Amino acid sequence: MPSDTDSGIECTLSTFVDDTKLCGAVDTPEEWDAIQGDLDRLERWAHANFMKFNKAKCKILHMGQGNPKDNYRLGRERIESSPGGVD
Repeated sequence: MPSDTDSGIECTLSTFVDDTKLCGAVDTPEEWDAIQGDLDRLERWAHANFMKFNKAKCKILHMGQGNPKDNYRLGRERIESSPGGVD
């Protein structure tokens, strides 16, 4: 992806060829908002650049004890949780 992909992104964003990863710790509602806001920014970026994320391959990896396993969306679609999370 072009280098402007990370413009305005608050969380950690990693890109390589056709793979994009967004990650961050979520212990507060504000941290959840940061991740969801970044997902919204990425979706707007993709739309503005006539690109799409393969939403069928998008997964949330929840890690840590007591993780509330919050829900996220990319565009209007809910992102499924990966079964590989760690408790």
